[in-house]
Amino acid sequence: MNEAIREILLTEEEIKNKVRELSNQIIKDFPDGDVILIGILKGSVIFVADLMRSMNINVTMDFMAVSSYGMSSNTSGIVRILKDLDFDIEDKDVVIVEDIIDTGTTLKYLYEYLKARNPRNLKICCLLDKADRRKADIKADYIGFSIPDEFVVGYGLDYAEKFRNLPYIGILKEEVYKKD
Repeated sequence: MNEAIREILLTEEEIKNKVRELSNQIIKDFPDGDVILIGILKGSVIFVADLMRSMNINVTMDFMAVSSYGMSSNTSGIVRILKDLDFDIEDKDVVIVEDIIDTGTTLKYLYEYLKARNPRNLKICCLLDKADRRKADIKADYIGFSIPDEFVVGYGLDYAEKFRNLPYIGILKEEVYKKD
């Protein structure tokens, strides 16, 4: 275990099993395929790749980059789109794939932004849900794990661009992100 991690919250095996379960739920809702998975950069890259690989239907992947955190551990509340979609989503089945829903501010903005493009279906899939911190009225259609209000990293989630490569999800030691 990395020395900056206080404890492992979710193991590599638990994550792998949950990804398979979530992909099966999406397949059940869209058995004909032709689903567009929109991964939210950078945190969802590993999750969306694993999710897509476990689906046996036609799937297209695209990415958006949005920011409300920068290099901080707290959201600024201002959402900026850094990279938009490469594909038209009008009249398409779309699933936004997010690593974690925290306050929900960014995801709510993104959902409304994409909804205005008239997809046939627009759903949200998140690996982690921190419902206790929710400020925006947004809920995922597919939820991997509900987690406590802890600062988590690994499996794509970062702190200041570090720890994304950990194969598990761990709770970061407070002294790492609360330096004076």
